[in-house]
Amino acid sequence: MIRAGSSDRKFLRQIMVSVDITAPLYWWKEFDTYKVGTVANSTSTMHKLSSTPITIDCFETDDMIDVIIENSEEPTFIVSSGYAFNTYINWLEELRQRYNETKDQAFWKELIRLLPESWLQTRTVTMNYEILRNIYSQRKHHRLTEWHQFCDWIKTLPYGYELITFDLDK
Repeated sequence: MIRAGSSDRKFLRQIMVSVDITAPLYWWKEFDTYKVGTVANSTSTMHKLSSTPITIDCFETDDMIDVIIENSEEPTFIVSSGYAFNTYINWLEELRQRYNETKDQAFWKELIRLLPESWLQTRTVTMNYEILRNIYSQRKHHRLTEWHQFCDWIKTLPYGYELITFDLDK
């Protein structure tokens, strides 16, 4: 029945999964293409951003690299992405603190405006096995490592191979 197509595997739509996912904003933008049959509830960036310190742990930084810049007129040098990003995070934290001290909306608006795509957001997502099969099929070879992690998680679900990834790993 799995191979026969979505109309013959309707039972997969009745196997529900609810999970908390923490991922960067750039990943959530792609995940949001799967609107049909999914329900998501997020921790509100608008309401929670000012309540906790902004640190490096608030961002996805797993595969951050240093950039080598070569210029024929000057010596080659390395720009440390980590150093630059930490400087930026410190500036965002300063904006957060200023907002909390003054309640001036200009600081809050600037903080929201400049929040990087790597900001980690947690959402509780409800979906079914048919949607997970579709996601797995479309994203298993995606260039974002977050999709590989998500697809690996799909495989760990009960009967994940038999019902979700069966016949898709070719």
